[in-house]
Amino acid sequence: MGEATAKLFAQEGAAVALADVQADHGHAIAREIQSAGGEAIFTPCDVSSEQQVRTSLQKVAEHFVSLQILINCAGIVQVKQLHESTEADWDRLMAINVKSIFFAIKHGIGFLKKNPRSYVVNIGSVGSFVGQSSTPAYTASKGAVLMLSKSIALDYAADGLRCNCVCPGITDTAMLREHLNKSPDPDATLAARLRRVPMGIPLTPHDIAKSILYFSCEDSAGITGTSLIIDGGYLTAAEWQHPGHTAFMEKP
Repeated sequence: MGEATAKLFAQEGAAVALADVQADHGHAIAREIQSAGGEAIFTPCDVSSEQQVRTSLQKVAEHFVSLQILINCAGIVQVKQLHESTEADWDRLMAINVKSIFFAIKHGIGFLKKNPRSYVVNIGSVGSFVGQSSTPAYTASKGAVLMLSKSIALDYAADGLRCNCVCPGITDTAMLREHLNKSPDPDATLAARLRRVPMGIPLTPHDIAKSILYFSCEDSAGITGTSLIIDGGYLTAAEWQHPGHTAFMEKP
């Protein structure tokens, strides 16, 4: 999702900074954006480290002179029940999925407040609203992301900052594949999950990126402290199985 968002923002004319622990991948995306005529840099950053987040934000603000949009989309999943999890498992997931947002706001707000308008978008999940089996730490973290987004929106509205939360459903990402690969038959597991989605398809990272873009400009003026669920109808009903082929399975 971060890669798709960076590329879309660059296409829309934004100067983009990427921060991640995957240095090779991050540098490659930055070069790809530059080759397409966009402006992008990469800064290595472990978002669970306050010092690295602070340093990364400082480098970005210095390079681009300002910082107006902050997208918090780092995240991991652990497929373990609570009794199988260690304290280290819990702490690592919470540090990446939740504490990273705390660090980003703490050390980014000074730069964001220099703009007449600024934007923070945090990535939640359908798991921000309902439970999911065998991912208790992940679900807890995404519930926290949703409520933290509301608090940020309240506390910094007077500074011209809007904060919203994008909550994806089943999206074809590396993290989804990691989750599915814990099952004996990943393809069958995905097919079973998609039968609970009225549209019958997984979302793409680009689908999510478009919603992040909406919350990161004045197209969404007046909207703050809320969430946008992008899930193909997953949360629409408590029980659902789509009847078979849907028109959304056809490429437009």
